[in-house]
Amino acid sequence: MTGVKGGPRIGVRPENRRQKIVKSLWIGLWLFYLSAPVTDLIRGGHGLGVRLLGGLGLAAFVAWYLVLVFRTARQTEVRRVLFSVAVLSAQATLLSLTLGREWLVLFVYVSISSGAALPGEISRFTVPGATALLAVTALAVPGGDAYLAGLLIPALMGGFAMVGIRAMIRTTIELREARATVAQLAANEERLRMARDLHDLLGHSLSLITLKSELAGRMLPDRPEQAAQQVADIEQVSRQALVDVREAVSGYRRPTLPGELAGARTALTAAGVAADLPAEPVDDLPEEVESALAWSLREAVTNVVRHSGAKRCTVRVERRQTLAGAVVELSVADDGAGGSPVAGNGLTGLGERLEAVGGTLSAGPTGKRGFRLLARIPLGSGS
Repeated sequence: MTGVKGGPRIGVRPENRRQKIVKSLWIGLWLFYLSAPVTDLIRGGHGLGVRLLGGLGLAAFVAWYLVLVFRTARQTEVRRVLFSVAVLSAQATLLSLTLGREWLVLFVYVSISSGAALPGEISRFTVPGATALLAVTALAVPGGDAYLAGLLIPALMGGFAMVGIRAMIRTTIELREARATVAQLAANEERLRMARDLHDLLGHSLSLITLKSELAGRMLPDRPEQAAQQVADIEQVSRQALVDVREAVSGYRRPTLPGELAGARTALTAAGVAADLPAEPVDDLPEEVESALAWSLREAVTNVVRHSGAKRCTVRVERRQTLAGAVVELSVADDGAGGSPVAGNGLTGLGERLEAVGGTLSAGPTGKRGFRLLARIPLGSGS
């Protein structure tokens, strides 16, 4: 009874068919330890009536145990769970006292079920209680003390193991909820930051445009030259505001190499292309250099997915030392149809981006099949 996603979860009712099957199989493995009382029923020399009553008692115990471990554990149901544990304890005691020491193993199930179904603040008492009841019953059963040493540790440790696993699952759920909350708060903070930045960028400009518009309106028609000057100022302010907004938005949308590498792997895999990508990109690149390489990678992978028909794509990002100084290179090669670069597929704009940071772009076939794009950007002495 583990807490793995999609698998059986302690104290939680299965939510789908797969979870029901997995949990049933897992519980079935635990039921293997009931072989001792089953063997006693068959070979223990009991009469027919005792066998029938013992079989009914064992079936009732197993049914009650399964209902308990399959139930949904909630704080509002603690009394009901305690009642179920008490019923299991009474059944285990009665069967052990009447049928013999082989039935003492039932107390292990009592301890484990109480640890799995009850909250930790309660099960820390019920698990030792079930173990103590096991000890008392074993001393009262003929020959039970010989079985006591082999059952005390499984009962005690098994019960507390269920308590620990249940606490771990609860902590995992709380961590997931906390991560979701943090992500939501981060998104809200980003929206607030964008709102503040846009307000700071546009507030002054729009106020100035409004003021100059009012001035131009009052100057017409008596002072047309001064009104024209106000309109020219309005045009200048609005153009500058547009530039500021574009710069701000481009800053928000600036791509990064780690993000584009992750996106490239997803896109290539979805297109059925085997992706050979570096585990980590080159560190400590200037922001404008990383942005240009990220745009290059995005464009190259887009072309591979859309036009190449390739089965494999290899991406390399490496820092090299040349006679002209240090450079960083991005290479994207595929084994597709190849051919000459097609004008208008985004390579022209990509070349302009690289030229803006002093880089170069080369693209072309690598042989009978395949295409390779190579973006190279020089690094400053401080990089």
